[in-house]
Amino acid sequence: MTTSSSERGVSLGMPELPAPAYPDDVRARLERDAREIIARYPDSRSALLPLLHLVQSEEGHVTRTGMRFCADMLDLTTAEVTAVATFYTMYRRRPSGDYQVGVCTNTLCAVMGGDAIFETLQEHLGVGNGETTDDGKVTLEHIECNAACDFAPVVMVNWEFFDNQTPGSAKRLVDDLRAGRPVEPTRGARLCTFKETARILAGFPDERPGAVEASGSAGPASLVGLRLAKGEAAPARVVHPRGEAPQEEPPHEPSPTEHLSSHDAPQDTSASDSAHPAGPIAEEGE
Repeated sequence: MTTSSSERGVSLGMPELPAPAYPDDVRARLERDAREIIARYPDSRSALLPLLHLVQSEEGHVTRTGMRFCADMLDLTTAEVTAVATFYTMYRRRPSGDYQVGVCTNTLCAVMGGDAIFETLQEHLGVGNGETTDDGKVTLEHIECNAACDFAPVVMVNWEFFDNQTPGSAKRLVDDLRAGRPVEPTRGARLCTFKETARILAGFPDERPGAVEASGSAGPASLVGLRLAKGEAAPARVVHPRGEAPQEEPPHEPSPTEHLSSHDAPQDTSASDSAHPAGPIAEEGE
């Protein structure tokens, strides 16, 4: 005995129609920008990533129309373009907000409070991962790593850093974004909309006065290792061999550039604290 597709709950449906084209004026404008991007590369196919950012800057996400445009400009199939657009999470596949709020939930940020921040924002905004608020302002998502572990927990808005966040500060951040109040990243250029960010990522200059100068560089905590290598910070603490009495040294008062957060401050361990739950470390043979 066999069952029909309808009885099995399978909907065959109609084949998807080809993606509509951009209006003529939009197409002409995007073609001018696309040719400028393609001219930067000896192999036109290499321009696909910035072209996807370009079409994302037009509609706020990568549409079927945008992928068709990229395919036409680069002489690729839409399947080839779709394979790339669906591989990278930086390309949105559905309408999203003016501000992409990404909460790092990878190891260090998670244990330092990233999980709590993400759960708080989901409840506060009434959205789940990858969803957008009703006013179209904020899209919330968890991110595996923001590459800023020394400032954990970190939140990013349109790829700009908001360091050392708490559930309370993150709530104030999204409330300010939704209300249109000015918001300043911890470091980097001031915020712009996601569409404007996408155009910059496509390789076009940020023409806002002072934005490039404000971009800055790595934060102080990220540069501690470099300062150590240059001999600009206090030398590392030396552990003396067993049986050798350590030399008395005057107590060291850290400068403002040392121990920039509780993450890198020395902690009591079983070797330094006899009351530590793990117990003191015994000498060999004891």
